[in-house]
Amino acid sequence: MNRELAKTLPERARSWAIALTEQKSVTGTQGEASFGPWLAAQLREDPAFRRADIWTIEVEPGDGRHCVAMLLRGTGRSTVLLTGHYDTVATRDYGELEELATRPEALTRALRNSLADTDTPAARLARADLESGEYLAGRGLLDMKAGLAAGLAVCADFAETANAAGNLLFIAVPDEENNSAGARKAAQALPGIYEQHGLDLVAAVNLDAIADDGDGSKGRIIALGTVGKLLPTAYVAGVPTHSGFPLNGINAAALASSIAAHVEWATELTDHCGSLPGTPPSLLGIRDGKAGYDVTTPATAFATFNVLSYHRTPDEVLDRFDRLCAEAVSNLLGELKRRSQAQGGIENLANAVPLYRFETLVRRLGAGDKDRLDAYSASIADGDLPLPEKCRLITEEAWGLSRLPGPAIVTGFGSIPYLPTNLSGTPAAARLKTVAMQIARDSAERYGTTIACADYFAGISDMSFFGEAAESSLDIVARNTPAWNHSVRWPMRQGLANVPTINIGPWGRDYHTPLERLHLGYAFEVLPQAIRDLCAGLLRPSGSRPDGSLQGDAGVS
Repeated sequence: MNRELAKTLPERARSWAIALTEQKSVTGTQGEASFGPWLAAQLREDPAFRRADIWTIEVEPGDGRHCVAMLLRGTGRSTVLLTGHYDTVATRDYGELEELATRPEALTRALRNSLADTDTPAARLARADLESGEYLAGRGLLDMKAGLAAGLAVCADFAETANAAGNLLFIAVPDEENNSAGARKAAQALPGIYEQHGLDLVAAVNLDAIADDGDGSKGRIIALGTVGKLLPTAYVAGVPTHSGFPLNGINAAALASSIAAHVEWATELTDHCGSLPGTPPSLLGIRDGKAGYDVTTPATAFATFNVLSYHRTPDEVLDRFDRLCAEAVSNLLGELKRRSQAQGGIENLANAVPLYRFETLVRRLGAGDKDRLDAYSASIADGDLPLPEKCRLITEEAWGLSRLPGPAIVTGFGSIPYLPTNLSGTPAAARLKTVAMQIARDSAERYGTTIACADYFAGISDMSFFGEAAESSLDIVARNTPAWNHSVRWPMRQGLANVPTINIGPWGRDYHTPLERLHLGYAFEVLPQAIRDLCAGLLRPSGSRPDGSLQGDAGVS
């Protein structure tokens, strides 16, 4: 569809969704790097945005990836930010259909045919969805280019509205599927944008997708906050020995395994969301430090854990994690001592295993060793290793430089922290919540379908960097994330936007799989209207409409 001819919100949303999806932008590829300049050029060519300020923001000098920003001026200083990510996961999982993965109409037809002889529950549901004509398939269409498209449709409508109240700032970012470098860069850039353009940012709207395998009621959601995620790590040093004489040492892998079993689903690390049960912690990876097979017991081991939180701060999480690690190895040593008594026993099993946080280990190093550790961290910063592996290697280097004996445990964090966000009690946050809840209350009458408010977005998202989060929490994370200075490159101060933020985006099914598909009616008919009404409610002068009504056409289902 030619966007010059697309004038209604649904037409514009569909046109942009197809165009964005057809432009490949897999995380970590040249497609992701070229997408930002391409999108900026597309925006400049769109007649609706001829008076908009459009620019790009490079993630880091020489990085090659760009955030794309567009400012649409109305009247006054009040501004709403519409944001979302444009990177996608890879397309290799489509197999023979990979060439069609980013061509929604063609992929939908091909998938429908390929599923004809497949009889799994997921395939049956996907086949029924695609045959109904209510869903469209495509890599990244659901997660989350249809959300960006809805935002751009609202931006075009705003640009063509005479004397529109307030301003809209649209920012599309890369790297959400990896380490959220785009959102972190955009959050840091916002104060400069406010100052340069004379803006007061009153709210941010993230446009990420929600999955729902049912009737859509769990996908048609305005999320008022987002869950946080941390990656606590345990580096375990043992006392290696020939496996023919196991009582002469302490197996690091056995100690790490005891920690893994003790932390798995631990209630101490399960943060509940009001009356709803929280998600328990779970082991994400465990490995020993051996480079290959031999008959020596492992000298070191490393384990990483997924911990989600709604209110807990990183220091609370690390305190609880430390206690669980200490309990686990104490229990194991007690059991090993009992087992070894029949064979004579060994003295060192009576000793407790010391536990150090990474920052404590670093403080023990002399100036020269700290310099060597810093140089090592810098040397692996620009490689392709994932952050948890970089953190393991840096911890291993610090442990060697410390010259401390095993057994011991070194705890810390192994990845980017995603802090939980909640709407605060500030007037701006209170107004955002009020307007969002009004959208939900009026949704059936205005849009022909229900929209509900939820306390939290179901997954981790860029909301963690735009929303109201405890920025002071970053301090303990930074000190205990070995790769922070050279690989994360994120300041502990002014690294978060700290703006009242919600999420409203499209819904569909099976994103990150070849069956990823978007519910068309909600994405193109309802979602743009809801976003437009939300922005109008936030930007109109306070008290200008005592009845609380919102502008915009009603009744489209």
